[in-house]
Formats: sequence, C-alpha cells, structure tokens
Amino acid sequence: MYGRRRTRTLLAGLAVTAVLAGGTAGTAAAADSTPKPAPTGDGAHGLCKRVPKIDRRIERALKRLDAGAGTRGSVARLQQRVDNAKKAGHTEIATYLQNRLDFRTSLVTNLEQRQKDLAAVKTWCQKNDDGKAAS
Repeated sequence: MYGRRRTRTLLAGLAVTAVLAGGTAGTAAAADSTPKPAPTGDGAHGLCKRVPKIDRRIERALKRLDAGAGTRGSVARLQQRVDNAKKAGHTEIATYLQNRLDFRTSLVTNLEQRQKDLAAVKTWCQKNDDGKAAS
C-alpha cells in the first residue's frame, strides 16, 4: 500500500513538472514571435456589415431598460426595488441598489447616443458602398 501511494505521488509530481515546463516554454515562444502588423484601414466595411445587428442589440437593450416594473433589467423595476428597500429601512441595500440604478439610467443615455451615432454610420455606409472603397 505504501508503494502505491509513493508511485502516485511521484507521477503527480512529474505531471506538475511537465505542465510547468511546458508553460514556460510556451511563454518563451510567445515572447519570440514577431508582432502583428498594424491595421491598414479603419474597418469601415466590417462595421457597415454589422450595423443592422448592432442596431437590433441597442434597440433590444433600450426596450428592456424602458419597460415597466414587471420586466427584469428595467429601470422601473430597479427603482421599485430601491423604493422597497428604503421603505423597509434597509439603507445599505438601498444605497447599493441606488448606485446600480444611477448606472442603469446613465446606460440609457449612453445607448441613445450610440443609436444616434449608428444612424450616422448607417447613412455613411449607404452613401459609400458599404465602406468597400474605404477599406
């Protein structure tokens, strides 16, 4: 029985050594690799291709944030939770939730600005052949 335990310990030690040796070799190889070339364009064509998907994601997020108190993730639901915590006298919980509410409210403003910017990008893409000439 003592021999088996010693063999297992030895094998485990060898395995750890092999992993550590492989990890340092991999790190050294990564350090020796040549750097990637800098981008040659601004990625306009790729962004133009993603505009509809980005627009749907922003629209979906704004719809959720602007929904009523019955929708998870909405500003109204979080506001209700803040009010409930204050009413129950849970000041620490209310403070934590209020900070989350402040962030979520600023997120609405941020997403609305992104939506406006994306509309300008969409217009640019339509005028410039989806950015194919710019790339």
